[in-house]
Amino acid sequence: MSEDSKVMDVLVQRADKLAKRRQFFRSAGGVGLGLIGGTILGACGGGSSGASAQSSGPTDPEILNFALNLEYLEATFYAYATTGAGLPASLMSGAGTPGTVIPGHAVTFSDPVVQAYANEIAKDELEHVTFLRTALGASAVAMPALDVGYQSPTGAFSKAAQAAGLVPAGTAFDPYLNDETFLLAAFIFEDVGVTAYKGAAPLITNKTYLSAAAGILAAEAYHAGLVRTVLYAKGIATPSLGLIASANAISAARNALDNVGNDDQGISGATAGSSNIVPLDSNGLAFSRNYPNVLNIVYLNSAAVTQGGFFPAGVNGDLHMSA
Repeated sequence: MSEDSKVMDVLVQRADKLAKRRQFFRSAGGVGLGLIGGTILGACGGGSSGASAQSSGPTDPEILNFALNLEYLEATFYAYATTGAGLPASLMSGAGTPGTVIPGHAVTFSDPVVQAYANEIAKDELEHVTFLRTALGASAVAMPALDVGYQSPTGAFSKAAQAAGLVPAGTAFDPYLNDETFLLAAFIFEDVGVTAYKGAAPLITNKTYLSAAAGILAAEAYHAGLVRTVLYAKGIATPSLGLIASANAISAARNALDNVGNDDQGISGATAGSSNIVPLDSNGLAFSRNYPNVLNIVYLNSAAVTQGGFFPAGVNGDLHMSA
């Protein structure tokens, strides 16, 4: 088979996956058991309206509002880590149910490089929230309830750390304790953001929105690469910290949650002493997740649920059910 044929086969396979994803996308958001059943029948070859099911994907505002929920989470975490306070009230209002925040606290950074990176990312994430709210206008969803706390052993960060084996069961994990716990907490979010934006991009129909989403995707990819690089560098410099093993364990935990398979990778390579700063598939492409699989991770639940983990009352908007 020629190289051109191989490339064409890959593109055809991706087009097929995208069509199936469009069919599934809205039904998984909990828009009604009848539509869910119809979509499943369509995916299995049954039913009489495959074209109709295929066109029932999420609207651009629904996609951007889903992204806004994730940006609320990231921006709030980084705001507490860098300033000790959350987002301003002016950035919390909107459609849906406004929520309260289980708060964090400021990190006492010991490494000025990590502190500088944290401040930079915090600024970027705040700008993402502001931008998406402006783009969506009156349809922007309110900030939902968030858990970015550190004291409870049943809190979101603690549950995530326990699932990855970073702390024993029933033990609290403080992501704001020091540079290292902060970086591991940031690692939980950043890779998920990259895969979420990449998964959503093919579904956006408005070119202006698509350009904006691509810009945010690039920013999130820069953030993820930065966090992965610093974790790897610190892990090599001070092996006793166990940062490489911890990051790899977080990646494995995400893989176990999202119901997709092996679409997540740690920060070390397959051969001893090699790095894996840029996680890619066999074609050298970044991974994608659709929104239900993203919610599996941030809800910390591999089942089909509408709330949990970092979003105790769920996300706001129509795309709110995990896979």
